[in-house]
Amino acid sequence: MTDPTVLERIATRRSELDGLEEQLPKHLEEVHTERDELAVAEKVPARLSEKVAAAQATTAPVSAQVGGSGAPPVPHRAPGVDKGTLPPEHQRILAVVQQAAGPVMTRQVGEALGLDTEVRGALEPLRGKPTKLADRGRLRKLSDGKFTARL
Repeated sequence: MTDPTVLERIATRRSELDGLEEQLPKHLEEVHTERDELAVAEKVPARLSEKVAAAQATTAPVSAQVGGSGAPPVPHRAPGVDKGTLPPEHQRILAVVQQAAGPVMTRQVGEALGLDTEVRGALEPLRGKPTKLADRGRLRKLSDGKFTARL
């Protein structure tokens, strides 16, 4: 004869195993899904590095410059050196100041060049260029910050 507590323990354990058996397919499916995702994730860095290498191979080499900027130089005003030697944007700035009826501010130059002067920061790239032209003897900078043409 079998002890009723042993039979009860066996029934309890069988019930636990039945529950685990029901959960195993769900867990197994999760494991397979995660493995598939990891397989894809392993391929992504390899593909990205291939694309970067291909892009670098087709891109023209960038010339490095040590000290100074890559902008064309603004020559000093001197006999025999005309305004045609200036970079195009500096030529346009010089023309705007020369055509003005009087001293002009950087904002007025920007407006004449078609820049949206209402946008904050739109004039920042322009601010140094009239000053550079003044430093090179092409324009005259007044004490109030306005610019005039040199005579």
